[in-house]
Amino acid sequence: MSENLSSIKGLDARKAAWEVIQAVGGGAFADVALERIINLYSFKSIDKALITELSYGAIRQRYFLDCWIDHLGKVPAKKQPPLLRWLLHLGLYQVLKMKRIPPAAAINTTVELAKTHHLKKLAPVVNGILRSALRSKDRGLLLPKSNNPSLELAKNESLPIWLADELIDWKGIETAKQIAKAFNCVSPIDIRVNKLRADLKEVKEIFDSCGIHNQVIPNCPYGLEVRAGVGEPRKWPGYEEGKWSVQDRSSQLIAPSLGPLPGEKILDACAAPGGKSTHIAELINNEGNLWSVDRSSRRSKKILANSERLGTKCLQILVADSNELLLKKPDWRGFFDRILIDAPCSGLGTLARHPDARWRMNQDNIQQLVAVQSQLLNSLAPLLKNGGKLVYSTCTIHPEENSHQIKNFLQSKSEFFLEYEKQIWPGEEDNGDGFYIAVLNKLKNYSKDIGC
Repeated sequence: MSENLSSIKGLDARKAAWEVIQAVGGGAFADVALERIINLYSFKSIDKALITELSYGAIRQRYFLDCWIDHLGKVPAKKQPPLLRWLLHLGLYQVLKMKRIPPAAAINTTVELAKTHHLKKLAPVVNGILRSALRSKDRGLLLPKSNNPSLELAKNESLPIWLADELIDWKGIETAKQIAKAFNCVSPIDIRVNKLRADLKEVKEIFDSCGIHNQVIPNCPYGLEVRAGVGEPRKWPGYEEGKWSVQDRSSQLIAPSLGPLPGEKILDACAAPGGKSTHIAELINNEGNLWSVDRSSRRSKKILANSERLGTKCLQILVADSNELLLKKPDWRGFFDRILIDAPCSGLGTLARHPDARWRMNQDNIQQLVAVQSQLLNSLAPLLKNGGKLVYSTCTIHPEENSHQIKNFLQSKSEFFLEYEKQIWPGEEDNGDGFYIAVLNKLKNYSKDIGC
């Protein structure tokens, strides 16, 4: 960063946050942009935390902040030059949503960034909008209200209008508000203790001794919650030794739902980056034949890296399209005792964890994903032996990707029956992500000559 910026406290971090917001506005993924920009400069941990909070918060609150620009400015948000729009988001987020930053610091640093980074002529506009927002906040003035419940929910909780409309349709207005608020909460970091190399008590004591505040996650036998703000997880004690992995508490329920047993033949059909595969391997004590399949060679390397770090030696990796497994390996028909399909999905259950995800997805995308999910279910069903178990899971809350998907599958596959299904809503299960799990069983006496 330049000397003139570094001389103003907190300006470097705000400049970096602005760069992240710009990158995401241009189509980059938030986590990728954040890591890239932070690594360009030598920031202290406290500055990294501020950059993350500012950028992720402004990205998450995009529609809410646009509504304020529309309300206070002469030019609508979407017609503002992108550089100015994202800078206003940075400033407005601090003024309207952050209690710990003094309004004067938020306004002055934002105006300074405008003056020193190609927006000098528009600095008065930045100053005027931010000060108007502050006056409105101090007077308790809110955005103009609408009679449309979906629009009000979208505006207040910063959601795409189509998603607000869907939430109200699925759960009613009051529950929809609770879910939307959960989308905007900063998620804790959940870890899964690797029982092959440690136990919960040991890892907890290690964290306690290092000043890493943690607590046991209810109903998660190997889970610990760590609140953000204690540095990069990969640098925490025990990570390199493979004693634990980062995995959301809801996701930690999926591998156990498969009921894997030592010695069984198990398929994880959409395995990258390997969190659930390694969890299965841990549960069967490395005793079995576990195949982890993913179509991406790049992502499959992550499975290998995670497996090597955690010591899950029973795991075999195959780079292949899961829809083509039966063609490539005809001997796999009726081969597996258990199959996990953690299907590609809209990710609508993880919006708190991925601030940009809500702006990437739309209803057309979801219909495309529904088709992909259906194909996976139908392509992989023949690989399960009679009496075997298939688990279908997603990290979304959309019924068409979840319960409707399974209902349609069961209607076309008489050899399968539903043992159990569960929809986890954000904020419902001790602050975990939204997830769906369906456990299906195949009839023991099913004949492939019937109903095929």
